Amino acid sequence: MSNLRVSLLQSEIQWENRKANLDFYSNFINNNLKEPTDIIILPEMFTSGFTMNVKQCHDSMDGETIQWMRQMSSQYHTAICGSVIIKEEEFYYNRFLWVDAVQNHVLTYDKKHLFCLAQEDHFYKAGNEKLLIEYKGWKIAPYICYDLRFPVWMRNVEQADLQIVVANFPAKRRTAWNGLLPARAIENQCYLAGVNRIGVDGIGIEYSGDSNLYNYEGEALFANQSEATIQTATLDKNKLDLYRRAYPFLKDRDLFRFDS
Repeated sequence: MSNLRVSLLQSEIQWENRKANLDFYSNFINNNLKEPTDIIILPEMFTSGFTMNVKQCHDSMDGETIQWMRQMSSQYHTAICGSVIIKEEEFYYNRFLWVDAVQNHVLTYDKKHLFCLAQEDHFYKAGNEKLLIEYKGWKIAPYICYDLRFPVWMRNVEQADLQIVVANFPAKRRTAWNGLLPARAIENQCYLAGVNRIGVDGIGIEYSGDSNLYNYEGEALFANQSEATIQTATLDKNKLDLYRRAYPFLKDRDLFRFDS
């Protein structure tokens, strides 16, 4: 398949209230997803908001959130993804979950760059491995929020066709959000989906949304929105492949080695 339909879900997140959030998403998707889609992307920590209250807000890999994602994936015949707080053994992770009930796939990526300014590194364990998802003929690489500021980590050595960044990116830093997303798409010659939240969280931080999809030339596919919405676009892999062949810049990229 050369085309991929991608849906970005932007909304408020009820503070530290998993059930309320999952109920909201169920109703919101039912009422607003007008056409079939291949992927539904939710924001970072979509069941809780960006909280350090890990003991109260964590879930498990066989918990309520995963079961809900399986049910939604099966009902809408689509993959669904976003990040949540997951506990494994004694550690907590800000974990991106990719659920495809049709293929019976649950894939994970743990956030590499923890946001020290909010002491995320005091409560969560960082990941150290990338994830490359192969889905319907596309290669997809997920990242989480603060990862966006680190181009070496996001360097497209895997030849991903689509990068996904799920976030709780504050309104006061929206200039960075709106600048870094197209920059990553351009330098990595791929489509890039950035999914943010809106509203005010439980500690008073405001979020402006600005979720968007960018093509490999850094062009936005939507107008930025500041309200709850589902926006869907069709991505064309043939056009991406033609562009990469015409402008084979990635072959000249610098090579990096990570020490950890």
